[in-house]
Amino acid sequence: MTTNKAIKLAVIGRGLIGSAAARHLSKMGHDVALIGPDEPTDYPHHGGVFGSHYDEGRITRVFDAHPFWRQANSAAISRYGEISAESGVEFYREVGVLHVGPRESTDIASVGKIAAEAGIRCEAYDDTALAERFPFLKSTAGMRGYFEPRNAGHISPRRLVRAQTIAAERAGARIIDEPVLGISESGSGVTIRTRSGSVEAERVLVAAGGHTQSLLGQSLGFTVYGRTVAMFRLGAGEVQRLAGMPSMRCFGPKGEDPYILPPIPYPDGQTWLKLGGDPVDLPLESEADIKDWFKSGGSIEVADGLQKQILERIRDLDFEERRVVPCMTTFGDSGLPCIRPLSQRVAVAFGCYGKSAKCSDELGRLGGMALLGEIRAELAPKNVFSAAS
Repeated sequence: MTTNKAIKLAVIGRGLIGSAAARHLSKMGHDVALIGPDEPTDYPHHGGVFGSHYDEGRITRVFDAHPFWRQANSAAISRYGEISAESGVEFYREVGVLHVGPRESTDIASVGKIAAEAGIRCEAYDDTALAERFPFLKSTAGMRGYFEPRNAGHISPRRLVRAQTIAAERAGARIIDEPVLGISESGSGVTIRTRSGSVEAERVLVAAGGHTQSLLGQSLGFTVYGRTVAMFRLGAGEVQRLAGMPSMRCFGPKGEDPYILPPIPYPDGQTWLKLGGDPVDLPLESEADIKDWFKSGGSIEVADGLQKQILERIRDLDFEERRVVPCMTTFGDSGLPCIRPLSQRVAVAFGCYGKSAKCSDELGRLGGMALLGEIRAELAPKNVFSAAS
């Protein structure tokens, strides 16, 4: 599949950020190719790349302790309707988010303080009032909850990627269903190697999540970690009982601070409640490590701990099956993503600390700006948009 005519702009990575970048760049009238493979159908025998967006549940909300993430969340959420309209794909449910923890903890107190300062609507509940408002909670004594009812709930990352890809294609983007094996830059452009040939582009945005640094062949100061989530299949009775459940962020010491998604229908026809908050940092230092981790099925020990967590938080939870699922996250030192040019022709957008799904449309837009060289300092902190040194 060697191309003769160079594409103006190529986006590598058909995940959340890459598909968003392709939509924004295409809508601006640029000649764009979005390159990356579909979701694997056979994990144990899959030899290509993996991603964490092959899922139906991610918490979305405006609130975050850091101003950059609040701005990115708000900007992205404001465009959810636009993305659905352009693609015909629904991916968002506004069920709200409950931030809950011990009333005396500084973490839960900061939620109320920051929300008030940032103008984010939150309803505060303590003890009995918390139990009355959210009767599925097992114990509320000494607890405080801040409920964020608007522009909050959950999204399907899988459906969001599909929506962004459809919208990008309708705006003129070319979709190339190929894993990228490597890139090489010259004075005239960038050669992108795939399994069936090469693609020539004038400029390239690499938005390949945990695969980004290995694809570039250099470290940008981020570490990829393996994570485990646990999913619990619910029968019709439990689905009905928990029908009013919001997404939840639980505050506490590491290992006792899970996030919880409410019951969500999955493509297998079943409804699953999902729990994450892995206390184990498992570095994935190579592509081989990433492949091995996804094929491993995740950590049973971590899943056992997560099961204990969910039973301590949801009153009388009755589940029919547990599923253990591996995923990966990418962390740096600043708490902010890496969105910047590496050279005149190559830029990157990745490194999101497990926060990117909800705000990926804004991160993709910023990545597109970095690729075009149209970075404006007021849009983000300097250490997000930092020039290559």
